[in-house]
Amino acid sequence: MKQRYLGLDLGTKTLGVAISDATNSLVFPKLTIKFSHEDYDDAINKLKPIINDNYITDVVIGMPINMDGSYGFASDRTKRFIPKLEECNVVVHTVDERLTSIESERILRDCNIRGKDLKNKVDMQSACLILESYLRSNSEK
Repeated sequence: MKQRYLGLDLGTKTLGVAISDATNSLVFPKLTIKFSHEDYDDAINKLKPIINDNYITDVVIGMPINMDGSYGFASDRTKRFIPKLEECNVVVHTVDERLTSIESERILRDCNIRGKDLKNKVDMQSACLILESYLRSNSEK
């Protein structure tokens, strides 16, 4: 079976999830996982069935990097989350996620998505951008 990828946008209470198609050329928003503040064990428990049911081999997670290129508290959270992902028997890749939330909001607003719907979909859209960025950079190699 061909490898499939998940894209993830990790927040303090949400995890945006996107998934590639079987050819890894298209990316689709999957869902937003909600959990208590920084309860990443709960997030992983909710993510495991998605990984297993969809035969995911690789996960691409956004790495929050400051505009000056430095790593801050948000990237520390992501670095602590990565070993939990690796326990799910997947290969984990990171992608610079600077400005993905802003771009996600722009895309959704351009589709006339507003208010609560916008808030609920930003994380999934960000996960799509993260995964698309990774797949695009790998196809160029």
